[in-house]
Amino acid sequence: MSKSSKIRVLALGLIQNSDRIFVSQDYDAIKQQTFYRALGGGIDFGESSLDTLKREFRAAIQAELTNINYLGCLENIFVYDNDIQHEFIQIYRCDFVDLKFYQLEELKFIKNKRKKKALWVPLEQFKSGELILFPEQFLQYC
Repeated sequence: MSKSSKIRVLALGLIQNSDRIFVSQDYDAIKQQTFYRALGGGIDFGESSLDTLKREFRAAIQAELTNINYLGCLENIFVYDNDIQHEFIQIYRCDFVDLKFYQLEELKFIKNKRKKKALWVPLEQFKSGELILFPEQFLQYC
């Protein structure tokens, strides 16, 4: 197992609609495991986490956000694709400006040259352990 020496700093958006949250689906080929994560991305040097959040949603799914409120910061150390990863995540609760996003079943997009899918998932599927949400501490904000 290799070890990266970089700590990533991210901004992720928690968008909740009743008993479901909007997340992207991903897959770890080494673990053969599907998992989910809130949308957002890496903070660029000199960029605020709030600006990152807005930029990432615009770039990935052409969505504008409103009612943005800072919730907190999580530290996450994990193994993905056989590499140790370390990240600090700035978490924001937010809503979509365009109500059409609340009607979608799923939305396909490309991030870092990879095809991805975002969708609404009932919180209970994460709380019961049926599906995996990373980082796991993210559920404390729902």
